[in-house]
Amino acid sequence: MIRKFLVFALIFNLTACAELQDVVNSLPQGGGVLSNTDIASGLRQALDLGIDKQVSKLTQKDGFFKNELVKILLPEELQKVDKGLRDIGLGNLADEGLKVLNRAAEDAVSEATPIFINAVKDITFNDAKNILLGNDAAATQYLTSKTQTELYNKFKPVINKSFSKVGADQIWSNLISKYNAIPFTNNVNPDLTDYVTGEALKGVYTMIAVEEKEIRTKVSSRTTTLLKKVFALQD
Repeated sequence: MIRKFLVFALIFNLTACAELQDVVNSLPQGGGVLSNTDIASGLRQALDLGIDKQVSKLTQKDGFFKNELVKILLPEELQKVDKGLRDIGLGNLADEGLKVLNRAAEDAVSEATPIFINAVKDITFNDAKNILLGNDAAATQYLTSKTQTELYNKFKPVINKSFSKVGADQIWSNLISKYNAIPFTNNVNPDLTDYVTGEALKGVYTMIAVEEKEIRTKVSSRTTTLLKKVFALQD
């Protein structure tokens, strides 16, 4: 136990690829040592698995709406709209308003996969080292830093188009008009496209983080030999 602690204390203090590889080479791998390429490939597999298993779910009908981890609710300043409508018996209209926000996000996420694939391909050994020895969301944080701007630019026009396709503009116009007609309320006139774009991005990264944590903490989630070997280094 003490030996294992000392080995990994050493790993966390390494700053150079060669030093890390010396430690990797000294650890038993049950089938040969891991090369720099193996470690980078293992991290790519982990991210690919997260994209394939989790992000793809978000593109399906109710992928956002029925997933409490990522379901898009109204922004804080519009919570009063939702409550006001429900208070006067218009809960169905409020639910429909929420649903179209989530539908727009589901449409947009289909744009994410090729962007993620390109980012995963670019992982270097240095990136992999920092991810492997980082916190439970280090891979997700890496992917966020590499893709967030591009995804935002892809998502926003898709969400805007989706709002028109599913009639969200009419639904929200109707919803907000009814709310504004309630006595003693302040009029609201929100532009929700930017808000839903941001929430869709959060949802994507949340689901990748779910899979990353599974792989880091559960050996049974490491579904390939390479994943087992690479993530054994951080156990």
